[in-house]
This record gives sequence, C-alpha cells and structure tokens, in this order.
Amino acid sequence: MNQIPPIDLARIDATTREALASHALKPIETEREFVESEGLPFVIKWVSTLADKPRAAKPARGGPHNPFAAPEPALLLGDLPPSHRVLLNKFPVMARHLLVVTQQFEAQSAALSVGDLHALAVLVGGNGGLGFYNGGTVAGASQPHKHLQWIPELPPLAACLPRMLARRAEVFTFRHAFASIDASAWRTPDTGAFLQATYARLLAQAFGSPPAGDPPPYNLLLTRDWMWLVPRRAEFWEDMSINALGFAGSLFVKSRGRFDALKAAGPINALRAVAVPA
Repeated sequence: MNQIPPIDLARIDATTREALASHALKPIETEREFVESEGLPFVIKWVSTLADKPRAAKPARGGPHNPFAAPEPALLLGDLPPSHRVLLNKFPVMARHLLVVTQQFEAQSAALSVGDLHALAVLVGGNGGLGFYNGGTVAGASQPHKHLQWIPELPPLAACLPRMLARRAEVFTFRHAFASIDASAWRTPDTGAFLQATYARLLAQAFGSPPAGDPPPYNLLLTRDWMWLVPRRAEFWEDMSINALGFAGSLFVKSRGRFDALKAAGPINALRAVAVPA
C-alpha cells in the first residue's frame, strides 16, 4: 500500500479523549449478553437503563443534514488521500468505531471502488480488526453519503467465521460469497486493486452475474484473512435494523425486552429473515 500517515490505536484514543472532553463524541451506554444460536456465537447489546436517553438518541436517518459533508473537526482523525477521510463515529456503541467517508458526495448504493477499498485497507492492514460496508438502506446504511466502517476487534461470529462456514455450512441457509485473503496481499502497493477485484468476484458469485449499474443491497465484511459478502432482501427483523455487524455476530436492540425477543427467536433466524435465501 502507498505510504499514508498511520491511523493507529494511539492516535484514535487521543482523538477520542479530546472529542469526549468537547462533548462532540456521544457514546451510547449499553449492556450486553453473549448468545449461541444453532452453534454460532453472537453478542446482543441493548441501551442501558442507566443511559442518558436524550444524549444517546441518534439523528433522523438520512435527513437533509449530511454529517459527512463538513465533518465536526473534533471527530476528524485525518484525510486518506486522494479521496477519503476518517472520522470517529459520533454515536458509537463500541469503542474506537471509525468511519471512512468520501470527501466528495458519492451514493452509499454505488459499487465500491479501488479507492474505497484502499482507504479501508489502511485501517485493516495497519490495525487488523473488521472493516465493513452496508450497501444501501436495505442493508442497514444510516446515511446516503458513502461511508465504510472499521472496528478494532472482531465480533464473535467474525472471529470464527471461516471455521463455521466449513463446519456448520448447513446453518448458513442464505446466499453469500466468501474469499480467503493471503497475507501477501497487504504488502503490495496494489492492495486496493486486489481487494476491489476480490469484491467484484464476490458480487458476481452472490448475485449470479456481474450487476449492471449499482449492485443490489448487500453487506460486506473484511478482515486481514478474508472477505465475505451477503446479499440483503430486507433491512428489518421485526423492528430491529440489521447491518453488516449483525452478520459479524454483533446485534443491537433498543431495550432488554427486545433482547429477550431476539434471543427467543434466535439471532441466526433474524439474519435469515433479512438475507436472500440460498
């Protein structure tokens, strides 16, 4: 990859401390419980009963205000030349949650470019963790301005995904496409091009042929070791919006009551309900 000033954990933590001190960063306090569903591990989080609800409330989805057009300076970690910048997620439910946004407006439904995946690779290649993308509103995207996302730790299903796909293939009853990534891919200046070619191949596998124009809705997950793409047919399971993190094994609900409902139904069944049947 081309040399770009590192966005490492120390830099993320320093920016986080400053953003908390200025009240630009507004974490959502949550409780959580680990759940197994048909042999697959999940963590389900819900808003803590101790949380400051007005402070935790998120802005209206996709309204006229574009928070990525002129980002709050306190949330900005820096630019990734030539076309992206990295921000703290203003309303995180987990620490060190970053957004990789295009400097100029591009639609969230548009296909990912070499530049998009090169920018995400700076974070994944440099720090590990999980990169992910919600391809359109149906896939759980909360803003129409193109943004990829990154977290430093793998949620429980992502942490064991290759093994689960191999040993529990019968559980994944929805359409998906998976590719392993060799370590050498992260040591080349062409990482973005390699990842974009892999992504294009997975799109073609998942949808049966290369999509013309913008791809249908999907979620994309990326680690140093693999890329996984899951087509989507619905955003919601009941009243719960599911994005790419759901397929990584991390789900978020509004209350303990909704947690109980999701646990009873089984998280894997919620994923099946919003994915495209195989």
